[in-house]
Amino acid sequence: MGTDAIAAYAAAQPEPYRPVMDFLRAEIDAALPDAEAKIWHGAPVWFLEGNPVVGYVGRKKHVTLLFWSGQSFEEPGLHAEGKFQAAERFLNSTADVAVDDLRRWLDKCRSIQWDYKNIVKRKGRLERLC
Repeated sequence: MGTDAIAAYAAAQPEPYRPVMDFLRAEIDAALPDAEAKIWHGAPVWFLEGNPVVGYVGRKKHVTLLFWSGQSFEEPGLHAEGKFQAAERFLNSTADVAVDDLRRWLDKCRSIQWDYKNIVKRKGRLERLC
């Protein structure tokens, strides 16, 4: 399901955002070749051992790149999202993607993770995995 569904997701987005999504997908796939990619809650998300680590979604004014454990990355280019550990970056074109930053953040997906996979079982409490 993953790759075909993700390609279909990008194809259904407004033209300005398709190149951004295609670029992000290529970078994420290269950095996390062992990750499971699928459409989750309506958007492309990559999982390591069942734990969501990175994804993106097309919005009205931009593409949102989301790292589930991104607040713990302590990176100035990412902004807190929600009440847990997620952080995001808004992108309007491929020119908005700082490739070195993106690759560093994708590396951190492996070494810094909070256990979102079991958040329901723990009644909304997150525990750090690594």
